[in-house]
Amino acid sequence: MNIVWGVTGAGHFLKESYEVSKTLAQKHQITTFVSRAGEEVLRMYGLLDKLAGISSGEYLEEIFLESEAGKSFPKTGRFLMRRYDALVISPATSNTVAKIVHGVADSLITNVVAQANKSETPVYIVPVDISGETESPLPYHIDRELCKKCDVCPPKDACPEHAISDQIDLLKCTGCGVCIDLCPYDAIMGGDVRIKIRDVDIRNVEALRSMNGINVLEHPSEILTVL
Repeated sequence: MNIVWGVTGAGHFLKESYEVSKTLAQKHQITTFVSRAGEEVLRMYGLLDKLAGISSGEYLEEIFLESEAGKSFPKTGRFLMRRYDALVISPATSNTVAKIVHGVADSLITNVVAQANKSETPVYIVPVDISGETESPLPYHIDRELCKKCDVCPPKDACPEHAISDQIDLLKCTGCGVCIDLCPYDAIMGGDVRIKIRDVDIRNVEALRSMNGINVLEHPSEILTVL
């Protein structure tokens, strides 16, 4: 089976989606499409360089980044040529869901969904904002109450990306974790944050459920069942 995995800029469900895609890649060919925000978030969580373990770079196993895809997203035309058997968007941000629901296809991922719909390719979407409240993992950050602002900062000196000052520059951080054990005050950490889902996002997910050709899943683990 030839599968497309679309990644948007959400930290929630990102690691779970990666693990599911890695499992699928053992038996199927996976082409990965990554939004601009998805590229940044994958880097923050230390997963960007690991995509090669899912999509090798061979034909129908490429990695397409929105930052390199051009304005017309020509690679999405493969859906119209019936090259793919299924499209999975996981995780899908509330912004992506809203655009799909309202027929907007101005980004790599929303264009992928539009082309999949036009070619009647099954689409499976895992929204991050479904209902109620949720817990989302944070990238590495500095707890300012624990940080002692040491003149000599081992995490700063050891960071291979020079991403640490009085805070962590998340656009430089690759999530390697080198800094974690080097801080004597345990001031660098990850953790979770609780988020209340907005009413507008709940309504958009419900609208998404009613769209032809689109299947809404509650968790990335369900992908293994439907595929």
